[in-house]
Amino acid sequence: MGLYLRPTDLAEALAALAESPMTVLAGGTDFYPARVGRALDDDILDITALASLSGIADAGDHFRIGATTRWSDIIAAELPNWFDGLKLAAREVGGVQIQNAGTIAGNLCNASPAADGVPPLLALDAAVELASRGGKRVLPLASFITGNHRTARAPQELLTAVLVPKPRCKARAGFAKLGARKYLVISIVVAAAVLEVAEGRIAAARIAVGACSPVAQRLRDLEGTLRGRRCAPGLGRTVEAVHLAGLAPIDDIRGTAVYRSDAARTLIARLLDDLAGAAA
Repeated sequence: MGLYLRPTDLAEALAALAESPMTVLAGGTDFYPARVGRALDDDILDITALASLSGIADAGDHFRIGATTRWSDIIAAELPNWFDGLKLAAREVGGVQIQNAGTIAGNLCNASPAADGVPPLLALDAAVELASRGGKRVLPLASFITGNHRTARAPQELLTAVLVPKPRCKARAGFAKLGARKYLVISIVVAAAVLEVAEGRIAAARIAVGACSPVAQRLRDLEGTLRGRRCAPGLGRTVEAVHLAGLAPIDDIRGTAVYRSDAARTLIARLLDDLAGAAA
């Protein structure tokens, strides 16, 4: 068994990381299943006692979600309706027991290509705050996750918060997931969207797809196509195969690459139609 630390002060936690690399433990819902059948010899920094890292706050021009905020906290929080996509995703992160333990930072730092929380946060244009003993820096989420289970977090850094900017116009958000069954399943395709609407037209669109590439992707060509269009039923018909060209789906036991591409296009179209109907 390696070293185990559970500090109650953020400065203490950052000092420990500055001394030597440690495995950061938040909810543990990814950490423990990955180590079934072998000895736990990691040096562990358990951040669950850092009260300053928990909770959701309105910070003026953005919302701040603390690193150890649990999925059940997000589900229960009173948030603007443009958080609806993230709330729907939170209900898909395992069962209630997982939602009560798993944290938003753990989901991001685990960086699974099929993570349900990443696409809605990309659609919200979220950023992450990283702290070390030398100071803080903020990275767009799109720059933070760099590959399959890889991030830009340095060994001496701790992800302390997720920052979500407020939209400039009235906005609606949605989330859709395709799995092999209805509940408790790893995603085959995940899609999330946020539409900002002004005077009946789309002022901004942010659409992200997960489980179809090593890192969840924003569909920026589609976002550009949607900008300026009237937000009305039938909006889903604007989605074309070319808009998904940046994805790189794979063949695996859950589905073929061709199936994933077709499913992603269908999910996005349905999502846009639902959001257009809600905004009408």
